[in-house]
Amino acid sequence: MADRVTNPFEAQDEEYLVLVNHEGQYSLWPQWCAVPGGWTVAYGPDERAACLEYVERTWTDITPRSRTAGAR
Repeated sequence: MADRVTNPFEAQDEEYLVLVNHEGQYSLWPQWCAVPGGWTVAYGPDERAACLEYVERTWTDITPRSRTAGAR
């Protein structure tokens, strides 16, 4: 069986942050990884499952803000 490549962004035993950008888009981010420019911490650190629950509760419309602002 071939070796599996693991993705550190999907590790169940890590703590995560929920990030949000100026468009109102959310991202799960490992706590140990530097927050990239243009993103701010919206929630966490917490377990991955808790961060996913936060995103599901909070990000109810995936339309970027720039698209909804133009529709007005």
